[in-house]
Amino acid sequence: MEEKELQTSTKQRIFIAIIAVVMLGSMIAGYAAIIIGNNGNNNGNSNQGNISEEKKMQYEEEYNTALSNFKKKSQKDFDKFIAFKKAVKAYNETTANENGVQTRDYVVGDGRALGENDTDYLAYYVGWCANETIFDSSYNNSANPTAFESILAGSPNMVEGWLTGIVGMKINGIREITIPSSLAYKDQDVACGANKPLKFLVMTKATGGELEKLSEELNTARLKYVYATQYGIDYETIQQNEA
Repeated sequence: MEEKELQTSTKQRIFIAIIAVVMLGSMIAGYAAIIIGNNGNNNGNSNQGNISEEKKMQYEEEYNTALSNFKKKSQKDFDKFIAFKKAVKAYNETTANENGVQTRDYVVGDGRALGENDTDYLAYYVGWCANETIFDSSYNNSANPTAFESILAGSPNMVEGWLTGIVGMKINGIREITIPSSLAYKDQDVACGANKPLKFLVMTKATGGELEKLSEELNTARLKYVYATQYGIDYETIQQNEA
C-alpha cells in the first residue's frame, strides 16, 4: 500500500487534541511563536538575532543526541507498531460519520486499562483521512517511516472522539479508533477538512519511566534548536528572563 502524505506547517498547533505535540513539532513551533510575540511586545529586551553560531551548533548537537536516544529507546515499540502499517488505508467517509466512535484492538495490552478522563498515559499514533492521507503521526517520516520521533502525552484537550476511543484500552495495546466529524473537528477546515471523519492507530505506553524522561529531554532540546535556527533566539535566555 502506498500512503499519501499531507505536508503540514510546523508553525501550526494543529490537532492539539491529538498531537502532540505536536507533533511535537507543531506544538513546539506554535509555542515558540507565542513566546517570541510576547518578547517583541516587551521593553526592547529582545533576544532575536543575538545567538552565536557556536550556541546554535551546541543546540543542534543536543537535539541530535536527544533524538538519537529517544529513537533507540522507542525502537522496539516502533517495530511492533509498524507491523500494522497496512491498517492505514482508505475507508468509507459516510459510514465513518454515521456510526459514531468505533474501535478495533490489534493488540490487547498487558498493562492497566484506561478509564474515562484518563490522561496518565503516553501514545504513539498515526492519524489519517478517508482517502488514506496521513495528516499527522509520531513517525520520523509519514510516507516511509523508519522510527518514532515523538510521543504524545495524555491530555484532556484531545478531540472528544479520541477521549471516548481510548477508554478501556490497556497500556502497551494497539487500537484503531474511527471518529466521526461530530466528535472531531466538525465544520472546521483542519486535519481532513470540514465535516470529515478521522482515523487513528494508537499505541499506549505507561508514564513515569525512562521513555517519558527521554521524551521530555527531546522536547526541550527541540525547542532550543528551533528557536536558535529558525528565529535566532537563545531559548535558555528567554527562560531566564521569564523566571
